[in-house]
Amino acid sequence: MKTYAQRLPDGPAAAFMDSIERHLDDTHIAWIGGSGDNDAFYYRVHSPVVLIEYDCHQGVFLDNDEPEPFHVHTIVRTPNGGDYGRDLLRQHLARHHPQQHAGR
Repeated sequence: MKTYAQRLPDGPAAAFMDSIERHLDDTHIAWIGGSGDNDAFYYRVHSPVVLIEYDCHQGVFLDNDEPEPFHVHTIVRTPNGGDYGRDLLRQHLARHHPQQHAGR
């Protein structure tokens, strides 16, 4: 997880790692594909506080018909941390424009 956390500033990285460590008993890992240096593979790590996917892809504009380790997509989401699914506009209106937001 530190590989993904190190891209964050120190404070958020520490908070990210703390939340991950608190949920280690509820963390699951899935792996599909090879394990050799040149093998394509996919993995998913998920818990109540994080979803990480690493996926070797086939080419869209490249010539590889099969997934290759040089064409990688990754995602890191914090589903219960509000990185998606949170209505930021509604929160902003309620916090900063309560009179206009009343009744919505």
